[in-house]
Amino acid sequence: MKQNIKYVLMTLLTFPVWGCKKTDDPPLTIFHFYDTLRTDGYTRRYLVNLPPDYNNNQHFPLVIALHGTGGSALQMEHDYGLTAKSNKAGFIVVYPEGVRGDGRLGIRTWNAGRCCDYAMEQQVDDVLFIRQLIEKLTGDLKINPKRIYATGMSNGAMLTYRLGCELSHQLAAIAPVSGTLMTTEPCAPVRQVPVLHIHSALDDKVPFNGGYGLANYYFTPVDSALRVWAGINGCDADPQQITEASLYTRWQYNGCMNGAMVQWYITKDGGHSWPGGLAARPAADPPSAAFSAADLIWDFFQQHELP
Repeated sequence: MKQNIKYVLMTLLTFPVWGCKKTDDPPLTIFHFYDTLRTDGYTRRYLVNLPPDYNNNQHFPLVIALHGTGGSALQMEHDYGLTAKSNKAGFIVVYPEGVRGDGRLGIRTWNAGRCCDYAMEQQVDDVLFIRQLIEKLTGDLKINPKRIYATGMSNGAMLTYRLGCELSHQLAAIAPVSGTLMTTEPCAPVRQVPVLHIHSALDDKVPFNGGYGLANYYFTPVDSALRVWAGINGCDADPQQITEASLYTRWQYNGCMNGAMVQWYITKDGGHSWPGGLAARPAADPPSAAFSAADLIWDFFQQHELP
């Protein structure tokens, strides 16, 4: 009940901000808030974090962070370290939420094509939601439209791949974690999109090598997904191993067009989890200790922007 009251108060407090042009806005005093967007017959909720220097600068990068099946905006923010990174590095992060299912638990999912659950079964248009969310945020906030990125965990990573396929004109780069490409239609972006993929070799929920996993879905092998992107980006045919460390291996496709690199990290520890983060729930796989995915992803995003 307290959380609901807090959410209503935060929404009411932030409402006046959206009614003015950005150039006319007084300095913001609320840097962390929920808001909603009505789209495709659903009222969609999302959480925004603005960095502490928001009032003093212009044209911030935007990172779209997509939770996994059963997760939420608050869960992703709490467990994966992106808000702390946002505050330190100076970018805006938004945590959209998937639609709730009609089951007893009402878990949230994303329609990535061939996964997952309610969002897939009801053909929820999550691509439309994210496209309209980008339009709303770039209209309301000081966002550099050439520096918008997407990352996600598990089912959120699958939607991240789909967004790369369908919103390539808006996304400068993508970084899926512990997911794979699950689109029903061929991936056909209008431009090359840089891709950073992070996965654990021990993941049995969405196996890196493909196969049946979480909820008995069949998941595409990650190396097949990466070959698709290497082809799209015009990279060399064969990937190269760049780093062999104690807890991870780094691979990369070279020679990509327009600097649209395709690279991936395979950790030797952890499981179906976000490296350097917290376990999403008591029974979840332990996160890899190889590196901080939040740091790695932001370092990658900083290298890319739309032409």
